[in-house]
Amino acid sequence: MKETDVYERYFEGRCKVNGRMRHAAQVKLTAVTDAGMIRYTASVNFFPHDDPEDYSISYDGFVSKELYYAKGRRSKKKEAAFLEQMFAAADELAAGMKGRIDWKKPLIEERRG
Repeated sequence: MKETDVYERYFEGRCKVNGRMRHAAQVKLTAVTDAGMIRYTASVNFFPHDDPEDYSISYDGFVSKELYYAKGRRSKKKEAAFLEQMFAAADELAAGMKGRIDWKKPLIEERRG
């Protein structure tokens, strides 16, 4: 099994998780390949980010959604389409936790794998 973060970026965000306010969100599109199958998953992880230097990631604010699972392999064309879907899925996941992601306020440069 091989897991690759196709896209990852941190944004300002707000969500209360386990009684504690979170001020940032880690947003990822992940590809997992195993035995000829490929899975793409969008995920959001709200973390504390109490000050500008605080990038300690906690995982109690993590939610994910499977975007695709089928026989096949990674492809740039598929990943471009799933990347577009990932933003809408991340908003949906955040709303399900009564949180929000501020897409106009990234905290780090995007990472692509």
